[in-house]
This record gives sequence, structure tokens and C-alpha cells, in this order.
Amino acid sequence: MTRDAWAYREVAVESVLDPRSGKPRIRPVSGQAFATDMRVQCSRSLIDTSRYPVGTRFLLSVRISDRQGGEPFLYAWHGDPVTVMSKAKVARFLQMYRRLRL
Repeated sequence: MTRDAWAYREVAVESVLDPRSGKPRIRPVSGQAFATDMRVQCSRSLIDTSRYPVGTRFLLSVRISDRQGGEPFLYAWHGDPVTVMSKAKVARFLQMYRRLRL
């Protein structure tokens, strides 16, 4: 089965510590169309703290999914390239995102 490229969009995400479990997780960065508490399913290497410290920001290509009518979540295919972003790059990305939405 092939991937529908049109269903994917770029989203800035960040790693944070889950307050309930204390484990790292990935969430969308604030200022986009997605809630910051929305689940993100992506490669586990992004939450590997020996590789990327908590607070690292990434640019992922994601699509919205809801497995069998469940809660919607963002899905990033594990084989897609991942871009690590600085705070300045995230701010520029969000500024571009705001311009494109008008």
C-alpha cells in the first residue's frame, strides 16, 4: 500500500516529560492547529534521551489518524527524515505557518 503524500503536512513537535508517568513523550508545539496534548506516534528514537535531550524540537511530516474511531492522533512514518530545530527555526516556522493560514 502506498502513502498518500497529500495527507501529510509538516508539524513542529517537541519532547517533554509526561507529568503522569515521568517518561519523555512527543507533542505538537503550541501555536499550530493541533492541541499540545494531542498524541504523536513517531519513531521511538526521538524520545531516546541519550540521543536527544528533553526539550528538543523536531520538524515531522505527519497525518491525522484515528484508529478504529478512537481519539485522533498525529502519525509520522518512522522512515521519514527528521529535522532537529532550534528555537529560532521553530519561531520562523510558526511565523510562516501563520502567514499561510491567512
